[in-house]
Amino acid sequence: MKRYLKKLFIFALILFISFSTFPIQVFSEIDYEAEAQKRKKMTVESNLIENWPVGPEIGAKSAILIEANSGVILYEKNIHEKLYPASVTKILTALIAYENSEMNDMVTFSYEAVGSIDWRYDANMGIGGGSSITMEQTLYGMLVGSANEAAYAIAEHISGNGNLEGFAELMNEKAKSLGCVDSNFVTPNGIHDDNHYTSAYDLALIGKAFFKNEFLSRISCAPSYTIPASETQTKGDLTVYAKSKLFPKKEYAYEGLVGTKTGYTDLARQNLISCAQRGNMKLICVIMMEENPAQYTDTIDLFNYGFNNFQITTVADKDTTYNISSLNSFSTEGNLFGDSKSFIEIDPKSYVVLPYGTTLDATTSQVSYDDLDYNQVARIDYYYSDTKVGSAGIIPTGDKVTKFEFTDTKDMLTYPEEEIQEDNVIFIDVFKMIIFIALGTITLLIIIIFITIAIKRHKIKQHSTAHGQYEYKNPKLDWKDFE
Repeated sequence: MKRYLKKLFIFALILFISFSTFPIQVFSEIDYEAEAQKRKKMTVESNLIENWPVGPEIGAKSAILIEANSGVILYEKNIHEKLYPASVTKILTALIAYENSEMNDMVTFSYEAVGSIDWRYDANMGIGGGSSITMEQTLYGMLVGSANEAAYAIAEHISGNGNLEGFAELMNEKAKSLGCVDSNFVTPNGIHDDNHYTSAYDLALIGKAFFKNEFLSRISCAPSYTIPASETQTKGDLTVYAKSKLFPKKEYAYEGLVGTKTGYTDLARQNLISCAQRGNMKLICVIMMEENPAQYTDTIDLFNYGFNNFQITTVADKDTTYNISSLNSFSTEGNLFGDSKSFIEIDPKSYVVLPYGTTLDATTSQVSYDDLDYNQVARIDYYYSDTKVGSAGIIPTGDKVTKFEFTDTKDMLTYPEEEIQEDNVIFIDVFKMIIFIALGTITLLIIIIFITIAIKRHKIKQHSTAHGQYEYKNPKLDWKDFE
C-alpha cells in the first residue's frame, strides 16, 4: 500500500512539474530575434511613393514617423494594425489628467490602486496605500517611473474610486477627438487586456497632442525624479528612474530629444514613442512590437532618416499658384476700390514638408472649405506624388476689402453658397454682388429711356390733336406745320 501511494505521489509530482512548466516551455520556444528578422522584410508603404526618400528596413512590426506640428507622415510601415501598446498608454492618461485636474491637486493612492499590480514584475513607485501626493508628482511617477499604481490613482482621482470604466470612456473619447481610428482603451496603465489595443498611427496622433504640451514633454524628458517624504507620504523619499536609453549619457542618447515613453509586456514586446527636434523640424517616432534594444536603434534610424531627407518649406512666400493676386477675387494689384491691402492672406506660418531638393512647384494643390480651423476662411492642401505634405490656411488680415481683380472666374476662391457667420462677420462674394448691381443699373437705365420716349410721344400727339391738322403718325408731317 505504501509503495502504491509512493508511486502515485511521484506520478502526481511529475504531472504537476510538467504542466507547471508547459507554458514556459512554449514561451521559450519562440525565437523572437528570428521573428524580428522576418518583420524586416515587411512592406514599408512609404517606400512605394514615387520619388520619396527610401526609408530603413526595421524589425518592428509597425512603425511611423511624422512631422510633429503638421502631422505629415514621412515613414509608414503597417501603421494601422491593432497592437498592444503596454505602458505607452500612459501618455494618453497624462493628457486626460492635465486637462481634467490642477497640478497641485492631492491624489490619494487607494489600497485598491496600490494592490492592483504585481509588485514583483510591474513597474511601480513604491508608494504606500492611503498616501497622497500632488498631481504633478503623480505624473512624474507615471511618466518617468512608468508606475502602474500612479496611473490607477489618476484614473480614480478623475473618475471616482473604482470607476475605471468611466476613465476608459474618457480615454476613448479623447482618442476619437484626436482622430484615432484603430483604438480601444480599457486600462489607464496598459497592463495587458485583450481588448486594450491601438495602432502606431493612433499613437502618433496622441503623441502629437502630448508633445505639443510643454509641461508634459518636460516630464517625459526627465531621466529621474524624487518625490520627497511628507505628512501625507510617509515612506521616505521615492525616486523613480526612466527606462528609456535615449537620454543624455545613456547608451543610445539622441541629441535634440524632446521626450520619450517606453512600454513592454510579454505579448506587446518592446514599444517606444519619442519626439526630437533639430532646427525648425520636430519629429515623432512610434515603434511597436520590436525586440530590445532595437526599439532604440529603429528610433534613431528613423529620426536620422527624417532629419536628413526632408525640409520644411513655407508656403506664403513660395506659392505662385495661390498667391493672393492669383486667387482672382482678392488681388493685391489694380485699383478698383482703393489702395489698401487685401483682407485675406495665406497664413505666413503655414508650411509643407518636402524631400530635400524639391520645390513647392512640384506639388499639386486644392482649396477646401471642410474641417477648417477657427480663424480660417479656406484651406489649401498640398500633395506630392499623391501624398499629402501639408496645408496652408487662408486667414483674414484684419483689413477691410478694398481691391479686387477679376480675371479667371472658374478658379476663383469663393465662399460656400450658404451665409457664413463667425465672430459676427458675414463674408460676401463681391464679384457676384458687382454683377448684380451692374445688371440692375442697366435695367433701370433701359426703363428710364423707354419712359422718356413714351412721354415725348404723348406730348407730340397732344400738340397735333390740339391744332386739328395732323396726327403724330401722318407721313406728310413737316416742321412747317408747327409754325
